[in-house]
Amino acid sequence: YGFLSIIFKVMDDIKPDYMAVAFDLKAPTERHKMYEGYKATRKGMPNELAEQMPIIKEILKAMNIAIIEKEGYEGDDILGTLARRGEKENFDVTILSGDRDNFQIATDKITIRIPRTKMGKTETDEYNRSKIIEEYGIEPIQLIEVKGLQGDTSDNIPGVPGVGEKTALNLIKQYGTIENLYEQLEQGNADVKGKLKENLQNNKDLAILSKNLGTINVNVPIEETTDYLKVEQWDNEAVLSIFKELNFNRFIDRFNLQNNNVNAINQPKDLYTIIDVENDSKIDVIKEQILNTKKMFFYFDKQKDDNSTQIIKKKIKSISI
Repeated sequence: YGFLSIIFKVMDDIKPDYMAVAFDLKAPTERHKMYEGYKATRKGMPNELAEQMPIIKEILKAMNIAIIEKEGYEGDDILGTLARRGEKENFDVTILSGDRDNFQIATDKITIRIPRTKMGKTETDEYNRSKIIEEYGIEPIQLIEVKGLQGDTSDNIPGVPGVGEKTALNLIKQYGTIENLYEQLEQGNADVKGKLKENLQNNKDLAILSKNLGTINVNVPIEETTDYLKVEQWDNEAVLSIFKELNFNRFIDRFNLQNNNVNAINQPKDLYTIIDVENDSKIDVIKEQILNTKKMFFYFDKQKDDNSTQIIKKKIKSISI
């Protein structure tokens, strides 16, 4: 219920034309191969939540929202890859996630939304490039460098011992990257002294490893095209059936599902064209599309047939494809 509340809130706010939800899989990722201790201290998902994941996926499928999972890659890698793809195609992109690691992906075209609950209501904090520069004083991509130095206890990324966020931020503001910091150290030009200098010098490999562990992969091989992510109309009957089973009566009322006349928050505009089969050349275009995609969904709009000689008492009024 909480997952859907957050999704509906954001869909209502930004009315996306394209949408996908990414999930982690249990298979080890490149990060686990790179560092055996990666996420080793993290507790598994509570059973009460884990058993809801298949239901969440079932609901997303009924809502015709794309689900993307890839063995060897984390959900953040998928989100980052899709975000960069969307940016290249000149879309305004929103990443919805509770993980601030995604801040490194932010640009002028990519906004990160962090959901939070305040006074029982779902709200979101928005971070684009300018907001991150204002808050941290560095470019979003440089947050990877900060993580390399300070590490991350939640993911068990080691970082450099004795270096916290404030120190890491100051070093990156001054030197830009971890590589440049170590180059200046080796040349004796870095303004770093005492224990901090010693820790940095003794843990260069850890810093580089931590940076690599904390970098979101934006080159995941995702076969799904942008068109696959297009927001489509819900399968109302399937959504209603699941919501009834879960007693999500508020959602049933909100989207008028009982009347099978969904008043959803983000129905696509200009989704259909009416064609007179006998007189319209567009039917050839549709035939070509079906032959090319090898896939077709159809629906018969029927009306009552009062002809008593007919065995079947309904006739086809139109076909939706």
